Amino acid sequence: MSKDAYSHKVRAGAPGQPAFFVFHGTGGDENQFFDFGARLLPNATVISPRGDVSESGASRFFRRTAEGVYDMADLNRATQQMAEFIKANRDYHEAGLVVGLGFSNGANILANVLIEFPDLFDAAVLMHPLIPFEPKPAPALASRRVLITAGEHDPICPVPLTTGLADYFMAQGGDVDVEWHSGGHEIRSNEIEAAKVFLAPYV
Repeated sequence: MSKDAYSHKVRAGAPGQPAFFVFHGTGGDENQFFDFGARLLPNATVISPRGDVSESGASRFFRRTAEGVYDMADLNRATQQMAEFIKANRDYHEAGLVVGLGFSNGANILANVLIEFPDLFDAAVLMHPLIPFEPKPAPALASRRVLITAGEHDPICPVPLTTGLADYFMAQGGDVDVEWHSGGHEIRSNEIEAAKVFLAPYV
C-alpha cells in the first residue's frame, strides 16, 4: 500500500525520530490536529491523514449505519488500509517509534489498529474512543503505552464502554492510563495536559 493511500499532511522530522500519526474526528480533516501534533512532538515526523469516507459531506475513516453502529466490513477495510499506510510512512521517513493520537472517529480507527496490529504502535492517545463491540484478544508488547481520555457525561461514548475498552487494553499488556473530565464529547484542558505528560518521553 502506498504511503499516499490517504490525502494527508506531513512534516518530516529527522531520521530516527518518532512518526506521529494524528487522526481527526468526524467532519474534521488533515488540518484538525496537524499543528497540535507538531507542538506536542516538535522533532517528530507528523503525519495527518484525511478519512476517505464521506457521511453527508463529513469526512470519516470508516462507514457506520447509525450513531454507534459500525459497518464492520468497512471498519476492517479501513483498518487494514490504515495499517499499511502507517507502515509505509514509517519506513519512508526512517522513523523510530510509532506514536498516535486520535479524537472520536479518529480515536476509533486508531483503537482498531491497536486491536488488529498490536505491535505497530509504541504509544497511542485515544481521545473519546468508542469501540461498541468485544475486541478479540491481541497481546501487546510490555512496552506499549495507551492513554484514554473521556467525558463522564459523553452522550456518544458511554462511560461503561470507555472503562471496558481501558480494561481490555490493560488485559493485553503494557501501560494504560485514563483521564476523565466532567463534561461530554468535547476536548478539555486537562485532556490536553494529560496528553502532553504522556507524550513527554518522545519529545
